[in-house]
Amino acid sequence: MIVEQRPRRPLRTRSRSTAAALARWLSDRQVEPNGVSLASIAFAAGAAACFAALPHVGNWAQLGLLAAAAALVQLRLLANLMDGMLAIEAGRQTPTGPLFNEIPDRIADVLLLLAAGYGVTWFSWGEALGWSAAVAAVLTAYVRLLGGSLGLTEHFCGPMAKPHRMAVLTAACLLSMIEVAFGYRGRVLAVALALITAGSIVTVARRTLRIRRELSEQ
Repeated sequence: MIVEQRPRRPLRTRSRSTAAALARWLSDRQVEPNGVSLASIAFAAGAAACFAALPHVGNWAQLGLLAAAAALVQLRLLANLMDGMLAIEAGRQTPTGPLFNEIPDRIADVLLLLAAGYGVTWFSWGEALGWSAAVAAVLTAYVRLLGGSLGLTEHFCGPMAKPHRMAVLTAACLLSMIEVAFGYRGRVLAVALALITAGSIVTVARRTLRIRRELSEQ
């Protein structure tokens, strides 16, 4: 059965020798790309647990949780990179691959951004900020896929595409470790979530305008 290859997000990391070596190592051990996609949910859930626990522990534990969250966010991105490389470069693509490529990503986004909101105690509506960031992030993917469903280009532009969101969240984790020294209240996480929300709205608008332009040109 021939599986149609879907458009891929342009990533410079995909061309790195270390990424290719890791993909070969996983392929040699018969690791399936769909399993790697599901692993990204586990990494996101681990980071989400770290965020949710931040208001309830002491300073030293907060430092450990923030470091763990940063590492798990990056592992989530690594899993997203590896599932595609295993499917395409290693030739292990399956008919259900598109489902596993998209659905775990949306679950991971919601887990991470929503939980980050629950890690904010700077003001009373941190949870609402997390919800806003999560909904806006899902909308960016929805608009991209909508373009593809109309037979148009799937646009991966930012400023808050998935890699950008995760970069901001990782940076927020590391900067929050400095905040712990002055009394953690989730100030940095709150700013990061506000940036992700605003940037995601801009991203939705940019992708929508590109789809509109393509439809008008037909």
